[in-house]
Amino acid sequence: MTAAFDEELREQLTRAREALRQARADGDDEGAQAYAGRVAGLLSIASANGIDLPHTAEEEQGES
Repeated sequence: MTAAFDEELREQLTRAREALRQARADGDDEGAQAYAGRVAGLLSIASANGIDLPHTAEEEQGES
């Protein structure tokens, strides 16, 4: 993969994790569920493209 793709994926993951934290802080359960799914999806894309990103098992399963 290109460095630009790797960088963009990492930036999107950072934004999704922050949105997840904010949704939880706001008590927005539906938003938290959606962002947890976004994090899991981005991790799946990374894995499929050989990009190793640190993550928890919960994040990988969409339960972060």
